[in-house]
Amino acid sequence: MSVKKITAVLLAEEVEPCVKFWMERLGFEKTAEVPDSESGKLVFAMLQKGGAEIMYQSYASVERDDPHAGPLARKGPTFLYIEVDDLAQTMAATAGAEVTMPERTTFYGAREFGVKDPAGHFLTFAQFGA
Repeated sequence: MSVKKITAVLLAEEVEPCVKFWMERLGFEKTAEVPDSESGKLVFAMLQKGGAEIMYQSYASVERDDPHAGPLARKGPTFLYIEVDDLAQTMAATAGAEVTMPERTTFYGAREFGVKDPAGHFLTFAQFGA
């Protein structure tokens, strides 16, 4: 067996603000979406930029799809560690997002900073060798 890809599925109360964050601030493209049949609001979206991919799904959709997983879905935020080639450009693109970790240099040679996405997930951006 070989693993071809792993993609994070982040859960959110509302998917649209998360899609907007990744598209408008970080240049991702929405490659798939699933609207709710009644409200028309997105319950799922897939975003991609180069080889990077991320998905968002609404809590309500998870609860409908899998009643056993539904109660666990709201347990807490996800933490993503994202390597970028230009930290300054990424900081400018995410300006206005809630900063959770000011820029720092680590003992393992990365410059990093952290923000929250619109759903409350923690995103740490890192540049190595800068």
